[in-house]
Amino acid sequence: MPPSSSRQFAEISTSLRPTDAMVIMRRAVVLGGSMAGLLAARVLSDHADEVVIIERDGSEVGDEVRPGVPQGSQVHALLPAGQVQLERWFPGFTKEAVAAGAVLPRPERVQLHLNGARRHLPPPTGNPPLVTTRPFLEAMVRRRTMALDNIRFVHGRAEGLVFDGDRVVAARYLPMTGPDTPNAEPITEAADLVVDAMGRSSRLGDWLSENGWQRPPMRRMPIKLNYATALFARDEQVSDVDVVVSQTNAGNGRVARIGGINAVEGNRWIMLVAGYADDRPSRDTADFIARCRNDFPDAFGAIAEKGRMIGDVVTYHQADSRRRDFHELERLPAGLVVAGDAVASFNPVYGQGMTSATLHASGLSSYLRTNPDLRLPAREYFEKVRIVADAAWQVSTTADLGLPHVDGPYPPGYGFISWFGNRLLAATFSDPVLNQRLGAVTGMVAHPSSLVRPSTMLRTIRASLFSRAA
Repeated sequence: MPPSSSRQFAEISTSLRPTDAMVIMRRAVVLGGSMAGLLAARVLSDHADEVVIIERDGSEVGDEVRPGVPQGSQVHALLPAGQVQLERWFPGFTKEAVAAGAVLPRPERVQLHLNGARRHLPPPTGNPPLVTTRPFLEAMVRRRTMALDNIRFVHGRAEGLVFDGDRVVAARYLPMTGPDTPNAEPITEAADLVVDAMGRSSRLGDWLSENGWQRPPMRRMPIKLNYATALFARDEQVSDVDVVVSQTNAGNGRVARIGGINAVEGNRWIMLVAGYADDRPSRDTADFIARCRNDFPDAFGAIAEKGRMIGDVVTYHQADSRRRDFHELERLPAGLVVAGDAVASFNPVYGQGMTSATLHASGLSSYLRTNPDLRLPAREYFEKVRIVADAAWQVSTTADLGLPHVDGPYPPGYGFISWFGNRLLAATFSDPVLNQRLGAVTGMVAHPSSLVRPSTMLRTIRASLFSRAA
C-alpha cells in the first residue's frame, strides 16, 4: 500500500537537509527565473553538472518589481513551511534576510481579525515568520542561487521544446538583446531534464499539443479578486503594528474583504485592501484611504490617514485559481517536469504561491534522490506535486466557495467540509490546541487531512456543543 498523502506531504516538507545527493545528469534547463525556477535550479545543482536558467527578465539582482511578476508590487506572504524550505536549501537564509532589513514581527505587534473580532495568534511552530516584499525576497533567493558555480543564467525568451521520440531533449529560446527585444534566431539548449517554471501563463500546453502530446487538464475556480496596495513610511507615532491581517467573510450583512499590513525592509509598511467581483479598489488615493478607514480595523485607517504614502496605489486583478493536472495524463514525455504556478496558481490572499514553489523544489529533490531513469516520464515527481497542490487547493478553494459570486465546482462532500470547517474555525477562538492545528494547515506545515483525525473532530464537536450550551 502506498504511503498516505499526509505522510508523503510530511516527507516533502521536512526541514532535514539531504545528505545523499548524486549527480545523475549532465545538464538541466529551467524555463523561468522566478521563485519556482530559482528553487528548482538550486535543487538541480546537486544532481547536474550544469544548470541553465532561461529568463526573459534581466539577470541584474535588485529589489525592483520584475515585469514578469505583475503582482510583485502587492503584499506577499511566506508561510511557515516556505521559510523552513528556504532555510533548508539556503542555510542561514533567515539570518541573512534579517541583516539585510527583513522584519521578524513581534507577537505583541501582530493582529489577526476575523469578521471584526480579534483572534488569538496560533502558538508558534518554529522560527518567527519572515516578512518582506516579494522583490526583496526573490532577489535574495536569486543571489544565493546564482552564487553556485554550476548554475548559469541566460537572458532569453523560451520558445519551445525539442523532442526525440518520447522524451524532451532540449529547449529553444530567443536571446534578449534588450529588456523587450529578442533576437530573430533561436538557440537550442540540450538538456537531460527541462523544468517548466514559466508561471500561470505557461505555454507548455501549446508546445505539447503541437508535438502530438496531450494538454494537461486544467481546473479553474473563478474568484474575481481585486487588490490595491500602497507603501508607507513606518512611524511609531502613527502605529506600532508589525503585521495585521483582517478577513471578513460574506454573510449576515457582511461583504467579503481582505486586508493586510506588513512591516517590511526599508522601514516601511506595505498595506493591502482587497475585494471581490464588483467590489474593486481603485488607484485613487482618496478611495484607498476611505476603504482603510471604513472597512478595516483601526490600524489601517491610522496608517492611511496619518502615514506618509510612498509612491502610488497599485492595483491587481486575478480572475481565477487554476491548476494543471499533469498526473492525470495517460502519456507524458520523459525529460520534463513542471513547478510553481505553471502547476497550480491559487487565490493569492492565502499566501500559498511562494511556499508551494519551495515544496515543489523539495519534491523534485526527493524524486531525484531516488536516482530515477530520466529516459522515463517523471510520474513519481508529478505525484509529489499533486500532493502539494491538493493540500493548497483544498484549503483555498473550500474558503472561496463561500463567496457569493463563486458557484463551483464543488468537491465531493463539500456540504460536510463546509459545515465542519465553520465549526472548527469558530472553535479556534477559544481552543489553543485547535488554533495551533488549523494554523499548521493554513501555514502548509501540515496536510489538511490532519484536521479530520478523530481527536481533532471530537475536540471541534465538543467545543461547538459547549458554545451552544453557553
